[in-house]
Amino acid sequence: MAGYLLKNCAAVIVDEGNGPVVHRNVDLLTSGPAIVAIGGNLGADALPAGTILEDAAGWFVYPGLVNTHHHFFQCFVRNRADLDWTKLSVIEWLDRIYPIFSQLNEECFYHSSVTAMAEMVKHGCTTAFDHQYNFPRHAGKRLIDRQFEAAELLGMRFHAGRGGNTLPKSEGSTIPDEMLETTDEFIADCARLIDTYHDTSPYSMRQVVVAPCQPVNCYRETFVESVALARDRGVMMHSHVGEGESPVIQARHGMRTVDYLEELGFAGPDAFYAHCWELTHDELRKMAASGTGVAHCPEPVYLVGAEVTDIPAMAAFGLRVGLGCDGAASNDNSNLMHCLHSAYMLQCLVSSSRAHPVPPPVDFLGYGTTGGASLLGRRDIGRLAPGMAADLFAIDTRRMDYVGTRHDPLSLIARVGIGMATDMTMINGRIVWQKGEFPGLDEAKLAADAEAALSAVEF
Repeated sequence: MAGYLLKNCAAVIVDEGNGPVVHRNVDLLTSGPAIVAIGGNLGADALPAGTILEDAAGWFVYPGLVNTHHHFFQCFVRNRADLDWTKLSVIEWLDRIYPIFSQLNEECFYHSSVTAMAEMVKHGCTTAFDHQYNFPRHAGKRLIDRQFEAAELLGMRFHAGRGGNTLPKSEGSTIPDEMLETTDEFIADCARLIDTYHDTSPYSMRQVVVAPCQPVNCYRETFVESVALARDRGVMMHSHVGEGESPVIQARHGMRTVDYLEELGFAGPDAFYAHCWELTHDELRKMAASGTGVAHCPEPVYLVGAEVTDIPAMAAFGLRVGLGCDGAASNDNSNLMHCLHSAYMLQCLVSSSRAHPVPPPVDFLGYGTTGGASLLGRRDIGRLAPGMAADLFAIDTRRMDYVGTRHDPLSLIARVGIGMATDMTMINGRIVWQKGEFPGLDEAKLAADAEAALSAVEF
């Protein structure tokens, strides 16, 4: 793979391990999958053969965003008035949404993954974690295989969360029988995916996470076996936690969710939970002490009407925090850049009711980059520095949208927001989006194929 020289960048957000710093009027050189150098006048000497020159005048160059929670398949239930959270109770909503999910077929899972990842790439996301917990029996077991296929098509760095549900609705879950698996089925397919796809080499593009859907929809043994497999294979663990289920877990097991999962061993530096908006400060402190991370999804707050997650407390207690889009059932877009802005603005909205101050805007950029990399157990992504993966995006700030903002690139995304696609997105040293196009791909055909797959299913 050839390298690129991004020449005359107006600003590059550099982080050599001590936090982000703005470097003005510099060049950025890549070779293969990695960043080689960031500095002034890099093209003065002979460049490596095959290096491609990109005029980056006016560009602010940021580390690629890292998504830590999503449900790609839900892209096929976006913008539906009959599933409006504001008109339904949670139970009514679940009773409507899960039967719809259970009708999706293999092609739907593939094309919804292309749809979600394409939107993410356009808006600067270079690493995507997806929590794929929906395995209708008629759709088969190769749904995550198709997700890896979609990621390869778009050039996306992909971490697949193999989810699953094992507790029947008759025993207190919200899951239709069509979507249920046994614990043995779930664990066996997790092992298959790890053996087939999990790559721990530097700049890996494919990894697997053991991710039972949530404690309320799984047997205890499902989580016990998940811990055993993940620790044996050295992979990360993930689940939904702290989104209103703690009283149910208390009634079933005599303790709230955080204590329950810690007792089972589903906690620690190799585990991260999605949401966590209902957790007490004592529970957050316990997670910080164990090293368990949080994938914060700000935008569902608008639709679900739940509490605004206490990010200031999490920051004060030292929790590892990343950002996620969440699925389209509770967030109708896959724009992690927009989520970064929403996360900051929501905290400002409720700041007067919080015991701890809102972190500065630059910290929210960190949640979307280095924070996400930490949750996924990656040390080679999430920041721009020599030796790191060449995952980045560029915004041409020579537009009216940015007049008066260019003095502070670190706060720009969180505080001002970015209302358009990036001018360029690079993943692993390859340009995957530039000048409004996916190089080598026909976006109109991708969209038409996805619409056809959706229309073939009768909801």
